[in-house]
Amino acid sequence: MILSLLFQILILPLQSKTLQMEYQVTIKEILSRVLRIESPSAKEAEERVRELYRNEEIVLDYSDLSFFDVFTDVKEERITPYYSSKERDFTILHGDTFELLPQFNFHFDMIFADPPYFLSNDGISIQAGKIVSVNKGEWDRGGTPEEINEFNKRWIGLCRDKLKDDGTIWISGTYHNIFSVANSLTELGFKILNVVTWAKTNPPPNISCRYFTYSTEFIIWARKSPKRSHHFNYELMKQLNDDKQMTDVWRLPAIAPWEKTCGKHPTQKPLALLTRIILASTDKNGWVLDPFAGSSTTGIAANLIGRRYLGIEREREFADIGRKRREEINNSRIYGDYRSKIKDIAKSEVSEPSCFACEEELFADLPF
Repeated sequence: MILSLLFQILILPLQSKTLQMEYQVTIKEILSRVLRIESPSAKEAEERVRELYRNEEIVLDYSDLSFFDVFTDVKEERITPYYSSKERDFTILHGDTFELLPQFNFHFDMIFADPPYFLSNDGISIQAGKIVSVNKGEWDRGGTPEEINEFNKRWIGLCRDKLKDDGTIWISGTYHNIFSVANSLTELGFKILNVVTWAKTNPPPNISCRYFTYSTEFIIWARKSPKRSHHFNYELMKQLNDDKQMTDVWRLPAIAPWEKTCGKHPTQKPLALLTRIILASTDKNGWVLDPFAGSSTTGIAANLIGRRYLGIEREREFADIGRKRREEINNSRIYGDYRSKIKDIAKSEVSEPSCFACEEELFADLPF
């Protein structure tokens, strides 16, 4: 606090007794305080600070005791990417998506999310002919139904703020989490467009022989608002399906060995699946966000077809796999080889020319 004292001295005739002096004191207060506030936006952060002052009944303007206010200077903290490609078309942030998403202002054309399915229950499965545990990590262990619903509603709400008005979100899951995801989308104002069934052509066998073999996953496709139209490359999808309307059942294989050359994530999705999703709902140079990036399959698929990518990954091990995968396709031979292995890319070549970052057009860039 800076105090400025202005003394106005009234000179009185000298008397033998102690003189009483009158002083006029002007007090100017300049208060400066730094608070760290978690909030979806700068505006809401400011409102939360105001509420803190109201609750503490701190009066900052003495000219009107019935009114008080606080002047704020809200600044976005500078984020340092874990990795960014030379072309700035592939960026990974290392950290918690709940903490990082509120820290920057940018809007994406499309979001793909492969959130925890909460199926790590100490069971077993078969992988490459061997019996393995189904446990993926502590991040995949579920809580109560209420906790799972709250988790899904929180991250989907944060993603909604990062989506363009005509943008769409794709969220994968199984019966373990997909119903909670659907309810969260509806509660947050999304309009569900389709629930795509990914029918795996090479699923692992069911070793218990007490159920039908699990061979599908679901991918919900939703737009931001019921009243706003969304982007959909209908004609391209028809072209990829031999000039017939593409249905919501996609028969695609699980990941192949050539997709694991830099390491693998326990829930890694195949490039063929992400390529189709991105082709369906974005145009060249479009921006794609993945809030649970894993090994950045979303980013590799995006770059193979000329889109730009931001991924957020909490585990450094997986963020580093994503970096290695992106650096791997800097090799033009590997880049071309990957594109040749994905059928949708070959079929879309006429309307989707090969490019990393199609530089002839201006594009929005990330704020870090």
